[in-house]
Order: sequence, then C-alpha cells, then structure tokens
Amino acid sequence: MTKLILHGHKLSPCVRSVLIVAEAIGLTDDQLKFNLINLFNSEHLTKEFLSMNPVHSVPVLECDEGYIIDSHAITTYLVTKYAKNDKLYPKDPFKRALVDQRLHFDSGILYIRLRNVSMGIYHDKSTEIPKERIDTVYEGFEFMEKFLENDLYLAGNSLTLADLQCVCTVTSCFGFAPISEERFPKLFNWLKRMYELPYYERGNGIENLAYVNFLKDTLRKKKEAQMKGSGFNIFHFNDHSELNS
Repeated sequence: MTKLILHGHKLSPCVRSVLIVAEAIGLTDDQLKFNLINLFNSEHLTKEFLSMNPVHSVPVLECDEGYIIDSHAITTYLVTKYAKNDKLYPKDPFKRALVDQRLHFDSGILYIRLRNVSMGIYHDKSTEIPKERIDTVYEGFEFMEKFLENDLYLAGNSLTLADLQCVCTVTSCFGFAPISEERFPKLFNWLKRMYELPYYERGNGIENLAYVNFLKDTLRKKKEAQMKGSGFNIFHFNDHSELNS
C-alpha cells in the first residue's frame, strides 16, 4: 500500500464523502491516515497547507504521486486504484457516464446550494436562513426524486459512488431542510437504504449529526448575540473559506 493521508475536518460533508467511500472499499485507518486541519484556527491558510492546495479547501489527499484536491476527484481515484471490483464506479462507458453525471450534479448543483446556506449562516448578519435559499435545496431534492423514479439508487439499481457522495450532502441539509416521506417518497426510501449500509454511521452518520448541530448552534449564538447587541464571529475564516469543498 502506498502512502495515503487525508487532510481535512470531519465536520465537512466533502471530507465525510471520502471517509464513507474509504469504508466501502475496505481501506483501514492504518491504510488511509487522517490528518486534522483545524479550520477554526486557520490551518487551511498556512504556507504548508497552501503548498498542497492553493484553493485552501478540504479535503486534500496526499499520495505517492502528489496531492489530489476536491472530494469527487479523490473518491474516483481511491475506487479506481483500491476497490476490489468496479461496482461502485463501473468500467462500462455508459454506466460510468451516469455515475459521473450524478457526481457533477452533487458538486455543481446540490452541494453549491448547501454551501450557499452554510456560508450565510457563517457570515451573514441575519439570524434567519432566507426561504429562497432553502427552496433551492428542496429543488435539488426534487431532481433526486426524479433520478430515483425508476431505480433504487441514483445511477441505477446498484449502489455506486454517486450515492455515497450525495448522501453526505443531503444529510448535511437536515438542520434546515428535512425530508418527509410524503413529499419525497423515493428519496426517503433511498435514505433508508443508505442508513442500512454497515459502514454508514462510521463513514457519515456520527459526524453528520455533529455538523447539523453545529449549524443550529451557530444560528442560536448569532440570535443571542443580536439580542445582547453584541457582535458575533465564531470563525477565523476569511470570506472565501469553508468547511466543505
């Protein structure tokens, strides 16, 4: 096994997506070592970290070949190189294209809408999440409901990378955009299948709960600070930094 070090913070949905994929393909903690980047202390802005990732985002995978940034690039690399088969990321060109499309959907639509909400919580003066931002998240869920209309999973009837990546984004929205069975029956049942994965809790569930509570707690502290007439700044982030990338 070559050197593999994942640099990040487990509150990040994108870091969690790498961790759950690592669990799915059987990489152990000894094989994929984790290095905490304390974003609250601006460790993502140090000279050392910027030499790995000038975008100053997490996660970053350090391997023998160099550094890989962006969770979607990292997970496809890990599965291609270390998975025992191609079930999660099929070699068949059409099946792989479907998985890739869903991965792009996560990075370009679903995650961006989560980020718009979370960045507002971190940086906006308002103590309320604008309804229009929450509505865009629900629109993303509606797209997923369509993807699942005739299939059990996002790219067919078998679990793929697309499901593991997207579940970390979807569940990160639960503090402000819960999913009901009445409104999203297909998505609701897909989530139940994801929860049943033997590695789900370790890969995403435990830290996701911490992330959801973190967002709620941040909003609560902002409201308390506003009532007291004092300023609120829980982060040492600059305006372009995030827990997720």
